[in-house]
Amino acid sequence: MNVTCPYCEAMYRVDPERVPAGGVRTRCGQCRKIFDLGKDGSVTPRADQATDNGAPKKPAKPVFGAQDPDTRAHRIARALVSDIIAYTDRDVEASRTSGSLRADFREDILKSWEEYVEQVGEDFAKTTPFFRDALNDILAKGEPVF
Repeated sequence: MNVTCPYCEAMYRVDPERVPAGGVRTRCGQCRKIFDLGKDGSVTPRADQATDNGAPKKPAKPVFGAQDPDTRAHRIARALVSDIIAYTDRDVEASRTSGSLRADFREDILKSWEEYVEQVGEDFAKTTPFFRDALNDILAKGEPVF
């Protein structure tokens, strides 16, 4: 799951299985402030960590990468599809040649799609072409297979 610091909006990827049932107190690696992280991914700022005016402060610039939703979704889609190729033991080129990419990589594509939806949101994922474009550009090497 993605966790965003309530003070500086730094984003972190956290394995939900590592968060105890009662949640955990954590420190942001960017701004060093402490906040509570719930098992469900909820984030609660701590009263003793408030900024000067009592409200969480916004960063002057993005902590990492572009914050534009389209750019972010495009980047995530390409990374997830690239991971399909990087972490498979199947012959991607043979599947391309035989025209069986869809069938051979169905499970991997579905797992990547689920991760993509989790990161960008279901509505955004379904109404933009970024994931499909990444499949065609990277997995199918520019062919309109998906």
